[in-house]
Amino acid sequence: MELFVRYFQKLPKQTRLLVQTCLYGLVAGAATVAFQLAMNWFYQLGLVKLSNQSTGTFLVGSFAVVVVSSLLVGWLLNSFCREAAGSGIPQLKLAFWKDFGTVPWRVAWVKFIAGVVSIGGGQSLGREGPSVQLSGALTSNLAGLAGEAKQSRRMAAAAGAAAGLAAAFNTPLAATTFVLEEIIGDLNSRLLGSVLLASVLGALVVHGVIGKQPSFTLSGVDAPSWAAYALTPVVAALASLVGVCFQKASLGLRARMKSTRHVPGWLLPLAGGLITWGLGVAVFRQTKHLGVFSLGYADLSSALAGDIGWQLAAVLLVAKFTATFTCYGFGGCGGIFSPTLFFGGMTGVVVAGLVGLEWPIARVDVVTLAVVGMSACLGAVVWAPVTGILIVFEMTHQFSLVPVLMIGALVSQAVSRKLNQENFYDALLTQDGHVIEHVRPPRDLQSWQQFPVSAIANFRPVIISDLTPAKVQGSLKAHPYQRFPVMQGDKLTGILTRKEAEAALRENRAPRLEGVTTCLPSQTVRALQKLLIKSTTNFVVLVDGDGGKLLGVITLHDLLRAEVEKAKGGDI
Repeated sequence: MELFVRYFQKLPKQTRLLVQTCLYGLVAGAATVAFQLAMNWFYQLGLVKLSNQSTGTFLVGSFAVVVVSSLLVGWLLNSFCREAAGSGIPQLKLAFWKDFGTVPWRVAWVKFIAGVVSIGGGQSLGREGPSVQLSGALTSNLAGLAGEAKQSRRMAAAAGAAAGLAAAFNTPLAATTFVLEEIIGDLNSRLLGSVLLASVLGALVVHGVIGKQPSFTLSGVDAPSWAAYALTPVVAALASLVGVCFQKASLGLRARMKSTRHVPGWLLPLAGGLITWGLGVAVFRQTKHLGVFSLGYADLSSALAGDIGWQLAAVLLVAKFTATFTCYGFGGCGGIFSPTLFFGGMTGVVVAGLVGLEWPIARVDVVTLAVVGMSACLGAVVWAPVTGILIVFEMTHQFSLVPVLMIGALVSQAVSRKLNQENFYDALLTQDGHVIEHVRPPRDLQSWQQFPVSAIANFRPVIISDLTPAKVQGSLKAHPYQRFPVMQGDKLTGILTRKEAEAALRENRAPRLEGVTTCLPSQTVRALQKLLIKSTTNFVVLVDGDGGKLLGVITLHDLLRAEVEKAKGGDI
């Protein structure tokens, strides 16, 4: 392996980049296909097979499947990797920016097993978000095996994420725009080429293994009529409201569960599973539809084919909504793409059905409104309007729907941004204590200069508290730094430079300290630049504004390194 890595590193940079990107796309696509096939196999073997048995067998069997799978998921997440809970997209976004794209290996294997067991076992969550995190984790570790340093794995994580989403949805264009919009935050990123190539390769893997069919087949769909255009803003607004309510309900429940200490963490996914089971069997006994369980794509496809009436669509919408926000809020392993598409599609069918009670609505218009609802609800939750349009277009292969999708996207963004301060993923990171401005850095010089100093400071400085020759010499041998803050008692007394410390040791005298330049964590990079210029040591100490307590240090090197890293991320 080491021989291969040495040979690989000798390749020209552009050749090496091309080979790596192709490898990332193929590996991520293969992992996503394996994830999808394993999940579908488990779901078909369990709940689908049981649904063809007697009522008693279905009730007992489905209860056992949900309970056992939920307990297993809770044990996996709490014993091995809490970061694998939820969809995984915000966690990958956090790793992309704060850890330079480095994702631990345990995230990949825990996500794969827990995702298959959770979604295949019936929890009302989606497979697309887990596919993104799984693929990004795999390619990040693959980059490590290829000799990439931990500080240089952003491209690998982004390419893997795009290939994973492209393979999950069979939508390479939408996968590219989603990674650029949501994870990288810049449609003009320098990573565009790598992300696009990996995304195409991920989709090709799906074509080769599963087939080239779209996720949903719409047969005989013509251009929508004026009635569909007139109802598009209504459906988009209502679907967006459903998405907004879903975000508030999911994250509200999740916040309450994070603060509770009465229930062990490994038991929480069982609560979501039991609620889903109760709703799922109740709907199934009345309608013979399994849409509340797992992805619900079969019932959504039936709705798009015109085989589900508006009354049944309303029942499925309410039951699926409740099941999904409880599964997510209680810490299940799965995403929100599939559920939000389901909510939006059923919302469109319900609106079309209600209007059809008074005025005739053609089948093509019912399908159109369902598709508009899918795009609008997804866009309202993730705040990625270009992705919302492309993902539904690529999933249905119907170009005639693009104009209404664009109208729906405009309405969706207006409604969701008015009612929510952040999209679902950013709100989740905020709930976990992360500052979004620190997670996703600014894209221009002016914004960069308003960045808080606390985002780039070193909060683990080496401090000298004893100026005796033995202690000073020990610090110089143990650490390669050129400057050291000196604390005597509780007071910051100065800065000791390596040059002065070595001279003092040679001359057997007490070292002379340089003056201290300090700043507060809330001060901006612009203010820091001025302080570094004035400092005689190019060294600024970060202090607490209340008591002057030393918090960290910042050097000119720290500032330049941060600027380079932001630029490498495509954001300056």
